[in-house]
Amino acid sequence: MTTGETAVRLRPPRNALDRRVVGWWLTQWLIAAVVCGTVLGLLGLWITPARTWLWASAAALSGLALLCAAVFPLWWYRVHRWEVTDEAVYVRTGSFWQEWRIAPMSRIQTVDTVRGPLERSFKLATVTVTTASSEGPVRIVGLDHEVAAGLVAELTRVTQATPGDAT
Repeated sequence: MTTGETAVRLRPPRNALDRRVVGWWLTQWLIAAVVCGTVLGLLGLWITPARTWLWASAAALSGLALLCAAVFPLWWYRVHRWEVTDEAVYVRTGSFWQEWRIAPMSRIQTVDTVRGPLERSFKLATVTVTTASSEGPVRIVGLDHEVAAGLVAELTRVTQATPGDAT
């Protein structure tokens, strides 16, 4: 580390996602359950010799998706955290395997906002922070769309004022 650099340390990010993210994730799981059940159920109607197995698979996969819908959204909401400081963007995600990501301001290349149709219906957005990392971009999902817009503006301001990393 050279003179004048500050160390970015791994620490728990302070901010929770918007509570509406639970409904967004729940809806995604429910859509998966309906699609799996419908496709396999229809195949069972058309493919008579495999009907029993296809319908059993439809029931099992739909049941599994419903179980995941009951468990994962609340669990993810409790685990996922984010924070932006003058030095870095911190994100913690994951259920069984937690991933902690830090993007130092000097390494940020682009900041984007993504809002799919389902996200828009929940008034949510995803902020994507791209760096030169081989691990890919840092994503903060489940932010209120106005918070996301403000965060993008703030990150743009801070990264423009932060000298780039010469490495």
